Amino acid sequence: MKGVAKVARGKGNVELIDVPEPEARPGHVVIEVQAAGVCGTDMHIYHDEYPSYPPVILGHEVAGIIAAVGDGVTGWAEGDRVTAEPYFTVCGRCAFCRDGFPNQCPQRRSIGSGVHGAFTRYVLVPAQSLHRLPASVSTATGALTEPLACCVHALELTRVEPSDTVAVVGPGAIGLLAAQVVKAAGARVILLGTAADEERLALGRALGIDVTVNVQAEDALSVVTGLTDGLGADVVFECSGAERGAQLALSLVRRRGHYSQMGLIGRPIQWDLEQVCFKEVQVNGSFASVPSAWRKALRLLENGQVQTEPLVSHTLPITEWQEAFSLFEARKSVKILLTPA
Repeated sequence: MKGVAKVARGKGNVELIDVPEPEARPGHVVIEVQAAGVCGTDMHIYHDEYPSYPPVILGHEVAGIIAAVGDGVTGWAEGDRVTAEPYFTVCGRCAFCRDGFPNQCPQRRSIGSGVHGAFTRYVLVPAQSLHRLPASVSTATGALTEPLACCVHALELTRVEPSDTVAVVGPGAIGLLAAQVVKAAGARVILLGTAADEERLALGRALGIDVTVNVQAEDALSVVTGLTDGLGADVVFECSGAERGAQLALSLVRRRGHYSQMGLIGRPIQWDLEQVCFKEVQVNGSFASVPSAWRKALRLLENGQVQTEPLVSHTLPITEWQEAFSLFEARKSVKILLTPA
């Protein structure tokens, strides 16, 4: 079968290669991929800014049907519609695993970076990573469960109250999902982007986001303080993964507010820690997801509180992966799905 793989370390070195179809092993299932999302992490791997173990097929956002079931697997059958958490290997014994945070396990290996991922026709995953897709959730929607779970996890780490005003910096797929999760929590949301994000900001408005701001046409700080009695946002989620976005986000958070870094930047940046001290800002990072966030994410999808299908701007076969990556880097897409060739 064909797969889009990082074949060697260094910038680029991604190719469409032939790999054997996986066989179901004990405790695992084989998913026939119906859709796999292109994520910023895939681009970081492309640029060699994120750990990977080549040669490895990329792609960790997946939805499909079970094609084969390994020995010892119960509760799952061929033909079941599923999505899967990306963690292929965790130790299960460390303090992080025991506390429900496999994303922090030092021995973690994930599909799409540590082992073969979903930019292909079949992917092998542990049965314990599976989640059943509700009947009301389409495959395209299901493929976005993973990024949605990442956003839910960020809110698990960051207390958001219904009375809060929350700024979300960066209206990409993660920002649009995070904004919807915050809305579902009852807070008021301000979504910020640049002139290049006008279509994404319009999509945010269509999804019910309260206020959108083009930071190149309006003074973002004036807008946010004007909506908050001069205080600033109670909580800021930085979703752009850009240095300027992180700097802007810090300027928007109120004194004694909360700053959450969701976007991966891929390199060290300049960031004013004195402002963190002066304003007594609580700062946390959020990385990937945990099982509790997946359960909540699927409930949000099933209840219609979060919409993901409007975010899918392109669906391309894996043979057109270069076009997909180019669209992503040029910011001419919102969410791109790849399908098997």
